[in-house]
Amino acid sequence: MFRHTQRLQFDAKPEKPDPVYAHKLQELVGGAYGEMTVMVQYMFQGWNCRVKGKYKDMIMDVATEEIGHVEMLATMIARLMEGAPATATTQVAVSDPAVGAVMGGMDPQQAIIAGGAALPSDSNGYPWNGRYATASGNLLADFYANVAAEAQSRLQTARLYNMTDDPGVKDMLRFNLARDTYHQNLWLAAIEQLREDNLEDVVVPGSLADEEHREHAAALWHLSDGEAAAAGLWASGPTPDGDHEFGVLADAQPLGDKASPPPPDPKLFATYDGSMGDPKSPALGTETGLKGKLRNALSPDE
Repeated sequence: MFRHTQRLQFDAKPEKPDPVYAHKLQELVGGAYGEMTVMVQYMFQGWNCRVKGKYKDMIMDVATEEIGHVEMLATMIARLMEGAPATATTQVAVSDPAVGAVMGGMDPQQAIIAGGAALPSDSNGYPWNGRYATASGNLLADFYANVAAEAQSRLQTARLYNMTDDPGVKDMLRFNLARDTYHQNLWLAAIEQLREDNLEDVVVPGSLADEEHREHAAALWHLSDGEAAAAGLWASGPTPDGDHEFGVLADAQPLGDKASPPPPDPKLFATYDGSMGDPKSPALGTETGLKGKLRNALSPDE
């Protein structure tokens, strides 16, 4: 259950309307790293969390806060759109190319579709997409993703902060910057908490270390013209998981054979000269149906 209060978490009051900036601010609403993304991302991480107690409670606290951030931005955008486009402004734009160019920075969908309000879309008008949200069920993987999301969000907020002189807009963005700072630190602390609680370590997932080709788990393959990569912490010394020693493979050589697709199915009409022989007949998957069970029963050694 969720409850709503009519008061915003922080004020969203511009000094004056600015429909062009309202267009830009859409990125913080419906962009790939906007508030809608982290809202949905954290909600599903919280709902799907299998660890009762502090982790689930914390995730849901932050997720619910992000709902309020969407509302703050939507309110700010609606107030920035106040009075635009007005008939008088449109008439001036038609007669004055300079004004017309400025109005050209507006998002007409904010007026035509949303009635002078925010949209669930980015600054290009592209609708928000659920694929932006990450909720894997593995808290370490999710918390890593959350750090990145908050970092990108704060970066974009900082850029937008420098694109306006409106004191009311800047005041709200100062609050958003502060919350993004806290949330970056929160997710970094949560990653450390997972390690302290022995729930996760450094690499995701923590299992299958004995299954992987361990001789390839610690070396930087030197494959570019640049020579400075070997000077980084990722090129020597112990790995963060404490399980390897970093190194550099200076003269990296391919380990596989030549890349080539198999002969094509003639029914797909791919251009083919016959040099790789005839195509194989379609193979069934690993599942065993009724015919497969009969065949195995009659020929158990196959």
